[in-house]
Amino acid sequence: MSKDLKDFFNNQFDEHNRVASNCQKKLQSSFLNLIKICLSSLKRRKKILFFGNGGSASDAQHLATELTVRFSENRKAIPAISLATDTSALTAIGNDFGFDFIFSRQIEALGDKDDVAIGFTTSGKSKNIINAFKTARKKGLKCVVFTGNYTRLVSGFCDEIISVPALNTSRIQEMHILIGQMLCNALEYKLGYSHLVREEK
Repeated sequence: MSKDLKDFFNNQFDEHNRVASNCQKKLQSSFLNLIKICLSSLKRRKKILFFGNGGSASDAQHLATELTVRFSENRKAIPAISLATDTSALTAIGNDFGFDFIFSRQIEALGDKDDVAIGFTTSGKSKNIINAFKTARKKGLKCVVFTGNYTRLVSGFCDEIISVPALNTSRIQEMHILIGQMLCNALEYKLGYSHLVREEK
């Protein structure tokens, strides 16, 4: 392996570790509030709606599946939906109304008061995510955004902001899935379905 690639390998891990350390220092209170918001909704027999674009669409699908199926142990299903997976809905809304409304239209149809809308936008500027939050607000849903440093366009619509202190999209996405999986594990635990998962030593 060339020296350039060896340096790249080590630098990427160093950057990841710096961002993870900063998240650990800055996001604990936001994470605890995220758990509180989701638990309050689930205990009222409501659901969590996840949505995002590109890699964030995969995160939305991943986390919804962790909740509806299982995270660490077999248990009662936790109600969650990814709004990024129905190709018929996405293409019909995109064609008939425009791409900026692919999530807001689904929230208009499926969202109920006190559900939780969790949107992922690494840039903090995605119009379809912002429109989704606007619709969710009108319908009385709780709103949480997973984003990067830039929060100005989403802050007015959200009950909690998971703002990763980074500019590199890759690092932001890595923290999003880490915190998202922590969310799933914590919800299982607080609902009495499982223990908190720790790495065996």
